Amino acid sequence: MSLRTPTSPCRTYERYRLAQEGNMRYRRVKIPGGTFFFTVNLADRRSTLLTDCIASLREAVRTVKLRHPFHIHAWVVLPEHMHAIWTMPGEDDDYSMRWMLIKQRFSRAIASHERVNASKRRKGERGVWQRRFWEHQIRDDIDLGAPHGLRAYQPGEARLCRARQRLAIFVDSSIYSTRRSCAGLGV
Repeated sequence: MSLRTPTSPCRTYERYRLAQEGNMRYRRVKIPGGTFFFTVNLADRRSTLLTDCIASLREAVRTVKLRHPFHIHAWVVLPEHMHAIWTMPGEDDDYSMRWMLIKQRFSRAIASHERVNASKRRKGERGVWQRRFWEHQIRDDIDLGAPHGLRAYQPGEARLCRARQRLAIFVDSSIYSTRRSCAGLGV
C-alpha cells in the first residue's frame, strides 16, 4: 500500500506527515490564565462507568488539582461523558496535561474490564477513554454563561431525571450545588 502525498498547502502536508509518523499535534488554544469549556468522552459511549465510579473520578480530579491547580466553574458528569469549565492559573496553559493525568488516575483506580483495540494495546493504553477531548475557549462572561446554561439541562435530556425541574436529584454535577444554593432566590 502506497501513501499518496497530498497536493494541498505545506501546513496540511506537515499535519499529514506527522499523522503518518504517529506524532499528530492537535491545534489547541494556549492561553495562560484562560477559561475553557471541555467535553471528555469514554471510549464506550454506552457505558455508565463515570457515574458508577464517581468516587474514583472525584479522587482523580482532587489529586491532579492539588498538584496542578486550576479553578472549576462547573462540572457535569453523565454516565459516558462529562463537561467542565475551568480557568487555568495565570502562568499556566497546559490543560491537556491535566486531562491526561485525570484520565490516567481514573483508569488506574478502576477494575480492568474494557475492550482494548490493537492500536491502544501497542501503546500500553487501556480502552476507557477516547483519546481526544473537545475544548472551547471562553472569551467573555456571555460566553461563560452559554455552555453552562446549555449543559445544565443535559441530565434531563439524557433521561437521567424525570423533568428538567428535578435536576437537583442528579448530585454528581456542579449544577446540583448551584441549584440548591439558589433555591431561596427563586432561581
